[in-house]
Amino acid sequence: MPVPWFLLSLALGRSPMVLSLERLVGPQDTARCSPGLSCHLWDGDVLCLPGSIVSAPGPVLVPTRLQTELVLRCYQETDCDLCVRVAIHLAVHGHWEEPKGEEKFGGAADPELEESRNAFLQAQVVLSFQAYPTARCVLLEVQVPAALVQPGQSVGSVVFDCFEAALGAEVRIWSYTQPRYQKELNLTQHLPDCKGLEVRDSIQSCWALPWLNVSADGDDVHLVLDVSEDQRFGLSLYWNQVQGPTKPWWHRNLTGPQTITLNHTDLFPCLCIQVWPLEPDSVRTSICPFREDPRAHRNLWRAARLQLLPPRGWRLDAPCSLPAEATLCWQAPGGGPCQSLVPPLPPANVTVNKALELPLLNVHPNLCVQVSSWEKLQLQECLWVDSLGPLKDDMLLVETRDPHNNRSLCALEPSGCTPLLSRASTRAARLGEQLLQDLQSGQCLQLWDDDLRALWACPMDKYVHQRWALVWLACLLFAAVLFLLFLFRKDQVKGWLRLLKEDIRAGPATRGRAALLLYSAEDSGFERLVSALASALCQLPLRVAVDLWSRRELSAQGPLAWFHAQRRQTLQEGGVVVLLFSPGAVVLCREWLQDGASTPAPQGPHDAFAASLSCVLPDFLQGRAPGRYVGAYFDGLLHSDAVPALFRSVPVFSLPSQLPGFLGTLQEPGDPRPGLLRERARLVSQALQPALDQLLKAPGDPGDPEDGTRDGT
Repeated sequence: MPVPWFLLSLALGRSPMVLSLERLVGPQDTARCSPGLSCHLWDGDVLCLPGSIVSAPGPVLVPTRLQTELVLRCYQETDCDLCVRVAIHLAVHGHWEEPKGEEKFGGAADPELEESRNAFLQAQVVLSFQAYPTARCVLLEVQVPAALVQPGQSVGSVVFDCFEAALGAEVRIWSYTQPRYQKELNLTQHLPDCKGLEVRDSIQSCWALPWLNVSADGDDVHLVLDVSEDQRFGLSLYWNQVQGPTKPWWHRNLTGPQTITLNHTDLFPCLCIQVWPLEPDSVRTSICPFREDPRAHRNLWRAARLQLLPPRGWRLDAPCSLPAEATLCWQAPGGGPCQSLVPPLPPANVTVNKALELPLLNVHPNLCVQVSSWEKLQLQECLWVDSLGPLKDDMLLVETRDPHNNRSLCALEPSGCTPLLSRASTRAARLGEQLLQDLQSGQCLQLWDDDLRALWACPMDKYVHQRWALVWLACLLFAAVLFLLFLFRKDQVKGWLRLLKEDIRAGPATRGRAALLLYSAEDSGFERLVSALASALCQLPLRVAVDLWSRRELSAQGPLAWFHAQRRQTLQEGGVVVLLFSPGAVVLCREWLQDGASTPAPQGPHDAFAASLSCVLPDFLQGRAPGRYVGAYFDGLLHSDAVPALFRSVPVFSLPSQLPGFLGTLQEPGDPRPGLLRERARLVSQALQPALDQLLKAPGDPGDPEDGTRDGT
């Protein structure tokens, strides 16, 4: 069920009191004055032309205050209209000219001055009255003897009867003199309705007024008019604008009870309702029930549009007047808030639907106009984006001058206005001297200027180009260094590039076969040799696991558990276990074969080879080794006959002399062509030979068991 906001008659009165009004008989307008004044009302209305303010030639009468009172203008006992009585309070403005020369010292008085003081002060006072849909202006002539008044003294008042107005209407009254010596007085008043006045028996339009109920139902607003079946009335919705004339929006002539539905998006603070009986000379009464509605204010800002008009104009379009302020601001291209600038635009309320001028000497795409209400930003538009292009990376300089013509300059940055010759760590401070030179040489564009301040926009493009030039120079130097390295190691780099090219052509099926290397850690030299082999194999499409790179896991899990986990993962993925035989490894194998079930003790805390024999040898004894194991030994360290016969059930290769066969066995069937395999063997040999030569030159050096190894930890 709709929730009523307020129940009202044809017009909603603001005052809860019931007023009893004075009655005036007859249709004539009249004027009367307070004692000491004489006044005369001109016949008929006059044009409302305030004119410009002029200087008073001497003492003059001017209006100082307006006062209103509601009365009834009656043509018969039961035929009256609501009328507004206006009282204008007057005072003397200006001074008499002081006597000159000997008059100051008691000389003879000037006869002309004495005559002027014995004359009358006279004024033509205009009263302007506006109440939708009518407007009137009347002229009152008032005079007072000059000898009875003093400058600044109140001389009395003149009362005008009266301006007819509709019940519930909003009226505006202005008063000024012709010629005008000061700003006009103005007064706005909301008149009560039939329920707020004791006039039901006097004003015929109050006898059978329709009852209007405004209610809300979700997103809709209902205007419910409860009248008799045959009563005809007019209903109008309009936008009541303070600035400019009212704008009709919707009008209907209706009969009988009606319900008008408005969507909440149609509500505006200035949306008013006017309703009247369709009878001759009926009273039209208006109400504006949405002035304080939050939804109406939100709709107003959604409908507002800010336009920038070339060359330096702007305009704010909105259905209603807006309590807003407009300011100029500077929008940097990197984002962030738009920074407010001087000069500020006039701080008074923004005039809507009217083109205004910006106080600029030149325009710039980074200049924007902001419109705010109650310190909240509502609208922002940057200047002529279509014609001036996107935002520029220019620096805005703010120049300040003192009365002695000393000037200071600062650059507007997100952190504030930075003095140019300061030690701050900002871009403006670093380029302060260059920006000063640009300003002095005329490279900056002046946007605004007055006696104390000025704004300049200085281009920063050349400084950005210099920075990028340094970046490009660094890139060129880096490319030159890479080129020199390529020349020094041309053969090796070309080989690896060729391998990479072949790998890409071969596709993902040939990449990444797992290989587990097992060896006996005899000395540091042999470990360096194994490390060189593992590193070279990693450059090929192989995933290599070796205990040298997993010392932390080896210490945490123990050699036997680590080997079991690596062996199971390698074989499940279709990989191969590589046994690297050395003199120490051959001794361990023979001891295991001679002792049978007894397992040799590990040679060190990280020796996975000794721990693995309990799993490896059963695979060979039971015939499960072919296809899963490969043997290898190094040239010059071991003879082929030294490898136990049990392990010859799988291929055993001498490295690096038999590298092509060794690499071919490690890779899956259908892998690279013979030419590519020989190239890979050559590269692995180049990586392996230095470590092998070093080991052969010092065969007795016990070394450090962990020297030259790679620890995966």
